[in-house]
Amino acid sequence: MSSKGCIKCGGNEVGEKEISTTGTGLSKLIDLQHNQFRVVFCKKCGYSELYNKQSSSTGNIIDLFFG
Repeated sequence: MSSKGCIKCGGNEVGEKEISTTGTGLSKLIDLQHNQFRVVFCKKCGYSELYNKQSSSTGNIIDLFFG
């Protein structure tokens, strides 16, 4: 039987943020932040996972985070 929750602490409350980052080469030199990620994190312990913003929907990401 698999348990649901954070894989690190078992917490069951999740938070979500979005971040942008630079790439390599020229985009890094001119600080062009074109890589966008969704960060899903456990509110109990802070364990975080990054997901490419263009890929899955929020519901699917949270399902992946909680296993």
